[in-house]
Amino acid sequence: MELNTTPNLESPDDFYEALLEAHEGLSTEESHAFNARLVLVLANHIGSLAVLRQALEVATRSNESTP
Repeated sequence: MELNTTPNLESPDDFYEALLEAHEGLSTEESHAFNARLVLVLANHIGSLAVLRQALEVATRSNESTP
């Protein structure tokens, strides 16, 4: 299985709004903990270590290109 990096969210703006709402009222520490839990839930959903490693690589490269 290959990592899908093409746009695939059916309602990206709605998801972004829901994500922001989930962070409302959280401290920075709570927000980081929430993000960590969300990553683990989504990683479990994906299930494939190979795909997760591809995602880590893509995220690392994206971070390196950010000024």
